Amino acid sequence: MKRAVSYNDVAAFVSMPLSSSHIESNSSDEEEESKSFPMKKLAIVMVGLPARGKTHIARYIARYLNWLGRTTRVFNVGNYRRELVGASQPAQFFDPNNQEGRQARWELAIKCLDDMIAWLKHQHGQVGIYDATNNTKERRKYVKERLEGECIRVLFLESICEDKSIIEHNVMETKLRMPDYQDMDPESAVEDFQRRIANYEVANETIEDDEMASYIKIINLGRTIVLHQLTGYLQGKLVSYLMNMHTLPRSIYLTRHGESEYNVEERLGGDPDLTPKGKRYAAQLAEYVHKEFTAQGKELPLIWTSQLRRSRHTVEFIPTHNVCWRALNEINAGVCEGKTLNDVKQLYPKIYEDRMKDKLHFRYPGGESYVDVIQRLEPVMLEMERLRESILIVSHNAVIRAIYGFLIGKRQEECPNLEVPLHVVIKLTPRAYGCEEVRVELKVEPEEESWVDSSCASLSNVYSGSVPTQVFFGSCENSFSDRNN
Repeated sequence: MKRAVSYNDVAAFVSMPLSSSHIESNSSDEEEESKSFPMKKLAIVMVGLPARGKTHIARYIARYLNWLGRTTRVFNVGNYRRELVGASQPAQFFDPNNQEGRQARWELAIKCLDDMIAWLKHQHGQVGIYDATNNTKERRKYVKERLEGECIRVLFLESICEDKSIIEHNVMETKLRMPDYQDMDPESAVEDFQRRIANYEVANETIEDDEMASYIKIINLGRTIVLHQLTGYLQGKLVSYLMNMHTLPRSIYLTRHGESEYNVEERLGGDPDLTPKGKRYAAQLAEYVHKEFTAQGKELPLIWTSQLRRSRHTVEFIPTHNVCWRALNEINAGVCEGKTLNDVKQLYPKIYEDRMKDKLHFRYPGGESYVDVIQRLEPVMLEMERLRESILIVSHNAVIRAIYGFLIGKRQEECPNLEVPLHVVIKLTPRAYGCEEVRVELKVEPEEESWVDSSCASLSNVYSGSVPTQVFFGSCENSFSDRNN
């Protein structure tokens, strides 16, 4: 069950953590950026009319960068308005001819900008996202001069939407969830919000080259992306992410594999198979997927697993395409594989102590850290963001923690301690103002030995004899376990 692991098997995925205390770079872009902007701070200034997906995009970017270890925060002017002057402001408040409302909105915007600058300069922030309409040249000029005067690099990110169906969808699905319209009937809310949009359209000016600024334009939620004067490593990372992300509705299902032999023995490492209880979970998971999809006339989801037996065998009763990612394999425990935590404590007390002190950055000798796992998962996350359909990911404790943390917007240091129990399906549906989460615990209590066989026969009838297919991405050599990782 135990295996030999060479460091090269893992090194292909390893990169330095991006947290502020571990940033090192030899790239000329980074050096040049450091000379011009010694604080290495970045402000992403959102631009665009309401209902164009700005807040959704801003939150997605913050989620991505925080997960990678860049301390990022969204400063939303709308939240300042709701807190300081109240959420229930009618459309007239946003009329450019309403001098009182215009002055109030300006003061709120300045207050929000001041707070973002203070956070970037004095509270160890690295990337601030200024989420407001910023839809006039005059406003953008002021914001740019303020930020660059503080040695903060500025990147404008404009969301333009010319597709009326997308705007209508955003109004119905996103804006009606806003606190502004909690106590208003949907028809009146839509009417008021459309008047608000019309008020902003009167003075709207799209960003142009003559503003002498770096900018990205996202048109119709990513159908077209325009780039202008981008510099630096981080801005390049953002482009890669923005080219893959979308705001279309879909659900992502996460679960660990069924109980394995090493779960019972509380061992690290190896490639054990499922226990009888784990096999019952595999059958229950197939039944759950049937009720969630085929019974409702939906196509089965795409399934991703690791290349380890306990992960692949957990989905063996679901007859759909299964992509087996090496990058979804469990964290490599190095010299500690095949051992329990008590074994590690007795044999390697320094390793045990270091792990307990800093679970995020601790790297098993000859193995990986949680930061390494997050770094090798990044291409998987970009592919997940690109997909438009629902997906079921069946993997391991450390890996599911990292993916779950990404989807719910947790910082990198929070991921190692997230609660992800066995035999629970986590259904996540991304929204503009958060991620809706439903947890379903599937019952796998012991029953007679013939239970699994009869259950499988029933599922075979349900799925009309379809056969699952598996495609492997990467080497099949590695095998890791996940109990206590």
